Order: sequence, then C-alpha cells, then structure tokens
Amino acid sequence: MLEVKNLFAGYGGDDVIFDINFNVNEGESLCVLGPNGCGKSTLLKSIIRLIDYRGSILMNNTDISAIPRKKLAKKIALLSQSAQVYFPYTIYETAAMGRYAYSENIFSNLSAKNKDIIENILKKLDIWDIKDRLIDELSGGTLQRVFLARTLIQTPDLILLDEPANHLDLKHQIELLEFIKTWVTDNNKMLIGVFHDLNMARLFGDTAIVMNNGKIAANGKINDVLNSGILSDVYGIDIRKFMKEALEKWN
Repeated sequence: MLEVKNLFAGYGGDDVIFDINFNVNEGESLCVLGPNGCGKSTLLKSIIRLIDYRGSILMNNTDISAIPRKKLAKKIALLSQSAQVYFPYTIYETAAMGRYAYSENIFSNLSAKNKDIIENILKKLDIWDIKDRLIDELSGGTLQRVFLARTLIQTPDLILLDEPANHLDLKHQIELLEFIKTWVTDNNKMLIGVFHDLNMARLFGDTAIVMNNGKIAANGKINDVLNSGILSDVYGIDIRKFMKEALEKWN
C-alpha cells in the first residue's frame, strides 16, 4: 500500500499542494483529476522525491525519505509528459535504461532475465521490430511509447504517469491504457495517473482524487467521484451535461 499523509509541497518556499491525504492499494489504479495549475504534477514529483515536501509518504509502512535513491528506483517510476531527448540512443538502448537500478553496466552484459523483460515490454508496446531505430528520428507518439517502455521495464511497485496518453492518437491511447491497466492488475502493482480526459479516466481508473487549488476536493471510487456534483464546481462547467450533449451527436 502507498499512504500519503498530510503532504505539503511546492517551489521556492511556497506551497502548491496542501494537506494531501490518500491511499493506493496493490492492483489499483488511481486517477488524479483537476484543472491546469491545481497541483497534479507537483503531487507526482513529491511522491518520486524530485522536490522537497513536508508530511509522510509511506510504501508498505516505510517512509520513502529513508529509502536510498537507487533502491527507490526499483519501487517507483515516473513517466513525465515532457520527456526530452538528449542523446540519439536507439529504442532498445533507451528502454534498457529502465534496468539501470538492477545493473552496473546497462549497455553490456545484460542478464538473460533483463533481456527477457526488455524484449517482452517492447513487443507488448509494438516497438520491438524497430528497436534499432534512433529515438531522435521518432514521431512524438512512438517516442512516448519508448519512454513508457523504459518505465515498465523498471518493474517498479508503483508507476506514476503524467498524462500517459499524451501525443498518441485515439487508437493507441486506448491500447496503451488497456495494456497499463492489465499490467497493474495482473502484477499486483500500483499506479497513479494524471488525466485531463475524464472519459479515459473513467475507462482506466479504479479510484480518483479531484484536486482544486492545491487541495483534494473529492476522493473515492472513480464512478462515485465522476458522478458527483464536485466536477462542475472544480471545472466551472456542467460536465455531465456537456458529456451527454457530445454523446448525442453520435446518434
């Protein structure tokens, strides 16, 4: 279980998120919802220890602040929506970086187990056949799948996704989310994903928190949260009315 208790975090001494409390259980996918600037990405950065925070973040009753950085990389992985290409590595080399925490020399002498993990994920994400292509030659959607592969190859207990379907067309968004959902469930992993698309969140999530102005405005089962009236208050529009009107145009 992941337990977040009384969490405060921000930048330059100013808090952006305030008194955040929630749990995530094994095999569970939690969606983090809310308008731009409400603190969703800041929350993820706190959980991965990219920024300082106050409060406690516990994994199986161990505070992550007490876990060495390399060991933490075996437990938590973050896929950011703004991943950058700094060097023209191949798809395979980039994905293999997900095994860094398990090996001292990532580009040579990979164990058979590591190679099997890499190959399996690349095939699942349909990029095995192009594994030797350089990543600076890829489209944004394919590049995002490469970075997702690197995250999954890390085999963490908890994956953090910041807009996981960013840059992908609808078909690949659905395939990607279905794959992640199955991976979490089948392997008893935990996942926290930031979403703007509420339809994708409903399809993907088990539970959800809605953030507004740095605080949690709602927390619970995904359908309960999305069916509540809180969304209209947070987003400033009647979400249910908009969704129904949009659906009627398909009839």
